[in-house]
Amino acid sequence: MNKVYYLSTCTTCKRIMDELGSLIDDFEKQDIKTEQMTYDQIDEMKKRSGSYESLFSRKAMKYRSMGLGDKNLLEEDYRKLIQEEYTFLKRPVFLVDDQIFVGSSKKTVEELKSQLQ
Repeated sequence: MNKVYYLSTCTTCKRIMDELGSLIDDFEKQDIKTEQMTYDQIDEMKKRSGSYESLFSRKAMKYRSMGLGDKNLLEEDYRKLIQEEYTFLKRPVFLVDDQIFVGSSKKTVEELKSQLQ
């Protein structure tokens, strides 16, 4: 099953999904703002990416407001934060077969396109 975790209010997520167009028509789409991620889903992403930290976005506004930059976060902290606050997930996240593509970097999007074509 192919799936994308995204935020419908995120212009970057929208742009990437529009760019991929029909390549992701058959993907299950989960708006993480309206449908909270479960620990099982986050654990599956971690299994594919190698760490919870790799899924964590330090660009989230709450990262600064909660003073997380001054704390020594552990893997379990990243897991809990991502589950409790959707904005901490580095987006979008595409699950394709047994692979994962996390974030919006040009390299990641190009690798995803290559995998889908």
